[in-house]
Amino acid sequence: MRILVACERSGVVRDAFLARGHDAVSADLVESEVAGPHITADALTVAHSEAWDMMIAFPPCQHLSVSGARWFAAKRSDGRQQRALQFVRDLMDAPVPKIAIENPVGIISTQIRRPDQIIQPYHFGHDASKTTCLWLTNLPPLMATGIIVKHRYANQTASGQNKLGPSPTRAMDRARTYQGIADAMAFQWG
Repeated sequence: MRILVACERSGVVRDAFLARGHDAVSADLVESEVAGPHITADALTVAHSEAWDMMIAFPPCQHLSVSGARWFAAKRSDGRQQRALQFVRDLMDAPVPKIAIENPVGIISTQIRRPDQIIQPYHFGHDASKTTCLWLTNLPPLMATGIIVKHRYANQTASGQNKLGPSPTRAMDRARTYQGIADAMAFQWG
C-alpha cells in the first residue's frame, strides 16, 4: 500500500510500515529526524497531491490538547485553536480511503467528534501511560498486543503526571509515537 504518515518527523510510524514492505512516506513542515522517505512540505498539500491508500496523521496538538486548557481562551481569541481544528477537519476530509488521526485527549472530541478509540502505550508493551485518541475512517480499532498493568507507569510521577521536566525537546519527546503502537498500526492496518 501507499501510505502517507502526515505530520511525522520522527519516522517511527513510517519506518514500521516500511519494515512490513509498504511504500510509506512521512510528511511534515520540517525535515525528518532520521533518514528515510520524507517530504518536507505541508502534509495536507501532500495528501491532496498524490494517490494514497492510507493516511495516518499526527496533527500538532499544542492548541488542541487538554494539557494546555489554561491557555484556550487566548488561543481562541487569536484564532490559533480554530485554525488547528480546521486543519484536523481538512485531514479527516482528505481524499484518502483509509485515515487515522492521532491526538491526545482534547477539544477535537467536543468540537468535531468523539474518537473511535482511546489507547495507551501500556496496551502495546510499554511501561508508560499516555492517553491517546484515534479517529478512524475505514480502519478497525487497534487490538492490544501486550498489556502491562501497574499502579504507576515508569513515565509518571506520584500524582500521575508525566515525569519529563521542562526542556527544549520536551514537546518532541512527548509527541513521539511509541514503537509498540507503530508496530501494531503497521501489522494490523497494513
